[in-house]
Amino acid sequence: MRHPRPGRVLAGLLALLLGGCATLSPQQRSAAAEVAVSARSTQVDCMRADACALPSPLMAMARDTLAASTPAAPRHRALILDDAPDALLARIHLIRAARRSIGLQTYIFDEDDSAQLVLDELQAAAFRGVKVRILVDQLAALRKVETLAALSSLHANLELRVYNPVLDRARLSLPMYAVAAACCWRQLNRRMHNKLLVVDDAVGIVGGRNYQDDYYDWGGEFNFRDRDLLLAGPAVADMAANFEAFWVSGRSVPAEQLGDVARYLREHGPPPAPHHVFHNPARVRALLAEVADDAVLRTRFVAPALPVQGVKFLADLPAKHGRDTAAELVDATAVAGNPSPDTSHGLRGLIAGADREILLQTPYLVLSKPAQALFRELQQRPQPPRVLVSTNSLASTDAFIAYALSYKYKRRYLRDFGFEIHEFKPFPADAPFELGATGAGLQEAEPPAASARAGAGSLRERQLAERGLRSEPASEAGRPSPFASSGGLPVRLKRAGLRMGMHAKSLVIDGRVGVVGTHNFDPRGDSLNTESAVVIADPGFAAVLAASIRRDMAPANAWTIGRRDDAPIFSGIEYNLSKLSERMPVFDLWPYKYATSYDYVPGPGCPPTVAPPSPFAPEFRRCNQPVGDFPEVDIGLKWLGVRTFTAFGSGLSPIL
Repeated sequence: MRHPRPGRVLAGLLALLLGGCATLSPQQRSAAAEVAVSARSTQVDCMRADACALPSPLMAMARDTLAASTPAAPRHRALILDDAPDALLARIHLIRAARRSIGLQTYIFDEDDSAQLVLDELQAAAFRGVKVRILVDQLAALRKVETLAALSSLHANLELRVYNPVLDRARLSLPMYAVAAACCWRQLNRRMHNKLLVVDDAVGIVGGRNYQDDYYDWGGEFNFRDRDLLLAGPAVADMAANFEAFWVSGRSVPAEQLGDVARYLREHGPPPAPHHVFHNPARVRALLAEVADDAVLRTRFVAPALPVQGVKFLADLPAKHGRDTAAELVDATAVAGNPSPDTSHGLRGLIAGADREILLQTPYLVLSKPAQALFRELQQRPQPPRVLVSTNSLASTDAFIAYALSYKYKRRYLRDFGFEIHEFKPFPADAPFELGATGAGLQEAEPPAASARAGAGSLRERQLAERGLRSEPASEAGRPSPFASSGGLPVRLKRAGLRMGMHAKSLVIDGRVGVVGTHNFDPRGDSLNTESAVVIADPGFAAVLAASIRRDMAPANAWTIGRRDDAPIFSGIEYNLSKLSERMPVFDLWPYKYATSYDYVPGPGCPPTVAPPSPFAPEFRRCNQPVGDFPEVDIGLKWLGVRTFTAFGSGLSPIL
């Protein structure tokens, strides 16, 4: 076998780099944009003033809330969207109910069933006369250049922009990603992580969910436990202003002006409207059957929406990524009005004001240095607040490297910060599903025998059987990884099943303030990503949010991290070596960790409970048994990976 010469390899890489950085001439780019603009339909299918919008009890609630609100006494209604199919149902309904405008901002926009359904509805809204604007981050902006070209040339009422594109492209292949990392790392690493849907400037949805099946319980192997907040009231205008600030930023580029989309338009012309055949059409039909069901909408979305006080929208501006021109800074500030403090500072300020208790939920427990300093200071108070943390286990995470780094700092989290950490199980027995009338998660019926087998396991699997969802191996050889789109690395588990992973980002302070947003409370959110969150200083809302987070931390749904039993000899030496290894800036070579995972075991003196146990309680060891550092995981060579990243990868924490 002949090996390529080093010179040829370097020449190939140079050619790839030059090809990746090549751009169209201004004339070519202008001609391609003209192809898209001239192809856009101006046909409007509805001549009514309301654009033939679907009658909506949600929009009526929003209008009534705004009408009752004054600058001195603002009124808001807020609803936590815990149920994943309902979160999709609410989005589809609001898009159909739009009369004037829709602004959609997201990090990931896939082309699977849920994302395609949203795209179909957005296109239909544009044709009936609604102004539709879609802003997506480059790194996960649809799968095909053809889709971007089609949306760019579809209708005069629909616009698509891509945030912070690198190498003059809407899509980056893996080789081009390597080129971008080599030539444009700073730009590549600064992303728009905001997720926002604003309809008619009256109703907004913010939270952790992207547009992909895994976020709506439609994934076949893996689904996210996530959370959104639906809000009506004056603060929605702040959401709309923040969207506008991103939309007018110089970093938000019309898709038809990017090199790969422009080349497609020049070479092939405008493609037809994007649509693929649904993988599971029965499930889509079941959801659409409820979109106009007034009773369903009132029961699930209007009746449980809480009247709330003290609402504030925290959001970063594109200026967070630096290098804005003076004109861009002035324009963004003018559009956003008097912008609130950036999201990271606002959230840290809330945490610093805690007196009794902090409930923190994040999928990736990798804290920035300012956050670590804050929690260390809290723990040094004469009466520190209790800090309960809900996060992923290795078995449930979609980001293996991030978990490996959090594993390195378990001693610090427990001893220095006083964290009570509860790591989400991949097969939670009491997942927060609303069962019964909903058909949003249904697939085609399975053979009775298969359904019976699925119902024989945990409550989680019985719930899946009732919904018609298949229970499949999570990491079978040859099966496409559900983690590919989110950039994570899956771990193989000891048993098969439809697994879940934590993706919610929420905070409750002293039972009086609740927060739902996009910030993972991590270094990326502090300095690299733009983020947003809704803060509600209302005890009633905080109680509902706290109950949802505590449910995720319940023994049926999470393992508790506690101190490992002391070694029979040389325990002090072992502890000091572990502490020294952890403090090393790059290396962490000591394999024996301070903490491990525990599972609650009901029995005499340990009644069944839903309360998350405290690892610092005197009776903790009596009712909780150690189950190893990585329960449910079929470690294999993954142990080597965990040790490699904890030993040598701590320097990656600022970018994870």
